[in-house]
Amino acid sequence: MSTCESKNALRRLDLPNEFEDLTGLIQTDLKAIVLAVSERASERLLLTRRESKQLRQNLWNRLTQSLNETMAPLSAENR
Repeated sequence: MSTCESKNALRRLDLPNEFEDLTGLIQTDLKAIVLAVSERASERLLLTRRESKQLRQNLWNRLTQSLNETMAPLSAENR
């Protein structure tokens, strides 16, 4: 059986070791941001469940990608 990465997979927050202790806190904050923005969009734009889910996934993935890419050069290995 072959495996393939799902298009709907959520990205993992992967901070350098120097910031590892902040991962849980940052994930909680990201969840709150994603939830607040997606709920507001759903209410104001009358999004379907599918659109709301896609918005949450996109927000989460783009925010975690941005954090991962921004923080990666700040590891001791790269300095």
